[in-house]
Amino acid sequence: MAILMQHELDLLKRELLTLGAEVEGRVKQAVQALLTFDSKLAGQVRDGDAQIDNMEIELEEECLKILALHQPVATDLRFIVSVLKINNDLERVADFAVNIADRTLDLDVTHKIDCPYDIATMAKLVENMLKIALDSLVERDSELAHKTIQLDDDVDNMHRENFSRVKEAIRSDPASMDGLIYYLSISRYLERMGDLATNIAEDVIYHIDGEIIRHGGIQRFSAGE
Repeated sequence: MAILMQHELDLLKRELLTLGAEVEGRVKQAVQALLTFDSKLAGQVRDGDAQIDNMEIELEEECLKILALHQPVATDLRFIVSVLKINNDLERVADFAVNIADRTLDLDVTHKIDCPYDIATMAKLVENMLKIALDSLVERDSELAHKTIQLDDDVDNMHRENFSRVKEAIRSDPASMDGLIYYLSISRYLERMGDLATNIAEDVIYHIDGEIIRHGGIQRFSAGE
C-alpha cells in the first residue's frame, strides 16, 4: 500500500508541475499579446482557459482520491494539502492571464495610447516570481521559496507607483480615460499574480519545513503532526 501511495504521490507532483508549466506559458502569452497588441494571441489565451480549468479539477479529484484511499499522515499529508492549495492558486493565475488578454482586446478597439508605466518590467518580475516559486517546488528548496516572498514587495511598490502614474495621466488627458483604466486594471492583475506566486511559495515552505507563514507570523509543525 505504501509503495502504491508513493507512486500516486509522484504522479500527483508531475501533474502539478505540468499544470504549472501550462500556466507559466499562458502568462507569457498574455503579456506578449499585450505588449504587441496581438489580438489573435490574446484570443487564444482566453479560449484556452477551459483546458486549465479541467486540469485543475482533475488534479483536485486525484488529491481527494488519495486522501480517501490511503489516509496519509505527516509529510505525505502536508504534501497533498500543499498540492490542493497550489493547484487552486495556479488556476487563479491563469484566470488573471485571461483578464489581461481581455483588456488587450479592449485596448485593441480603443484608440492606441501609451501605457504610463513600464508594463514589460513589471510583467517580467511577476513571471520570475512564478518561475522561482515553481522551481522551489521542483527542487524542494525553501530558500528559493523565501526569495519569491521577498520579491513580492517590489511588485506591490510598482503597483502603487503605477496607480499614481495612471491618475496623473488621466488628469493630463481625460479623453484617454478608458484606455488608462484598462492599464490600471492590468497592473492590478499582475500584482495579484505576484500575490498568488507568494502563496505558492508559502505552501512550498509548509510542505518542506512544516512552517505556516501567514499574516507576518510563522507557526511550525513537527513531522509527526
